[in-house]
Amino acid sequence: MEKKIIKNLFIALLLAFCFTLFAPQRTDAAEKQIFRVGMEAGYAPFNWTQSDDSNGAVPIEGSQDYAGGYDVEIAKIIAKKLGRELVIVKTEWDGLPPALTSGKIDAIIAGMSPTAERKKTIDFTDIYYTSNLVMIVKKDGAYQKASSLADFSGAKITAQLNTFHYSVIDQISGVKKQTAMESFPAMRVALESGVIDGYVTERPEGLTAQKVNPNFKMIEFKNGAGFQTSSEDTAIAIGLRKDEPLKDEINTILATISETKRKNLMTAAIDAQPESDKKEIWVLKILKENWPAFLRGAGVTLFISLIGTVVGTFIGFLIGIIRTIPIPGTKLKRGLLKVCNGFFNIYIEVFRGTPMIVQAMVIYYGAAQAFGLDINRMFAAVLIVSINTGAYMSEIVRGGIYAVDKGQFEAAHAIGMNHFQTMRNIVVPQVFRNILPATGNEFVINIKDTSVLNVIAVSELFFQGKTVAGSNFRFFETFFIISIIYLVMTFTVTRILRYVERKFDGPDSYSFANQNQVIDPVKANKK
Repeated sequence: MEKKIIKNLFIALLLAFCFTLFAPQRTDAAEKQIFRVGMEAGYAPFNWTQSDDSNGAVPIEGSQDYAGGYDVEIAKIIAKKLGRELVIVKTEWDGLPPALTSGKIDAIIAGMSPTAERKKTIDFTDIYYTSNLVMIVKKDGAYQKASSLADFSGAKITAQLNTFHYSVIDQISGVKKQTAMESFPAMRVALESGVIDGYVTERPEGLTAQKVNPNFKMIEFKNGAGFQTSSEDTAIAIGLRKDEPLKDEINTILATISETKRKNLMTAAIDAQPESDKKEIWVLKILKENWPAFLRGAGVTLFISLIGTVVGTFIGFLIGIIRTIPIPGTKLKRGLLKVCNGFFNIYIEVFRGTPMIVQAMVIYYGAAQAFGLDINRMFAAVLIVSINTGAYMSEIVRGGIYAVDKGQFEAAHAIGMNHFQTMRNIVVPQVFRNILPATGNEFVINIKDTSVLNVIAVSELFFQGKTVAGSNFRFFETFFIISIIYLVMTFTVTRILRYVERKFDGPDSYSFANQNQVIDPVKANKK
């Protein structure tokens, strides 16, 4: 009965895996009618995430959330005049350039400055907004009355990773430059908690920050007292692939948007931001408003981690069985076995020796950029978790095989079994039970490690948490809820796996075929 259940479960998971593999991909014909724009959807007022389509927000691909803001309004104008359907792709800031160069998106409209360094890999359109740098501090903090860079001597200051904002911090004499952070929401949390004294940003984001959080204050500098920047640093343009044929057409469209209209769009974007309400019990409010998003994220997390663990365990068993094959007698077979073992050694070392987040970037974006492979995002996620798990499970399985007494191998060979028959009938059943705790541990690890897949815009639980926090700016409360959900999932999985282990161990009491009496082994030993 248990074997039948396991078999059916494996078949169901295999079908689900195949579904992700053969999920419909966008065709070239359909792609010609779509304008795919990449953005963080977390850099208000340029772009942000919200739960409905109010204020002209646009759906985010692969999610039930929407993107709004100044960048979205600019993208809508361009898409309309191009005669294409606008599709917003929410991607981490560091993932935007590889998403563009690999063809996952058509343009970056995300408040990006056309710096000389970025121009080496991507092209930029004409400028569609110009701003100036400001500092965000706590309203009741030590730097609330600062008016020049000199006033920030000794302050702990940071900025967003891979932006020119971070480089200008060096202009502050005596500053305690902190590690760059991945996003503006992360910096707001750090400022609120006192980890930093301030962060560098642009004026529109500064206006939004102090609007949504009364504890923040924007420090503007007079001429000559602030940061020294070039015109390209404070300008904002649309990122495109090199030699993009749409560049001239987009520039023509941008030229039709007057300066007055641009200012009005920015003012409307700033006004559309929600204000923080301190009277609400935010944990309950966030849970009530966003439980469907959290549920979807948890479902995707469990789906990816479960299939990844099952497929990874299958890979581990396959490699473990092959790597324990006795050395063949013929030269050809020895050569083939040596090549296989060499390949498996490289595979194991590479995927155990590199972080999953790096593997995700290489497989999803690198495959498209290097080989032109447009991999389905969900399939890429399952593939990444599967092959990563397989590298670890292969070593666990190999250890489990070697733990089986050698006498059992010898006995099997003595009655005429070959290596694979011995493995299938004698060794693997024992190994499966012995490595079950380690397999469960891998499953729990995968539930947590799927969070790194947000770099390729997979809508798992962590991604949904960032989405919600980016729209309500309540980071502590949102991620407190996310942590509880993760804990519930891992605790439940652990308890289920322990139940399965007990089932494999069998009952504590046994009955003989010719007796009705149940004999307790413990009591029998006492007699």
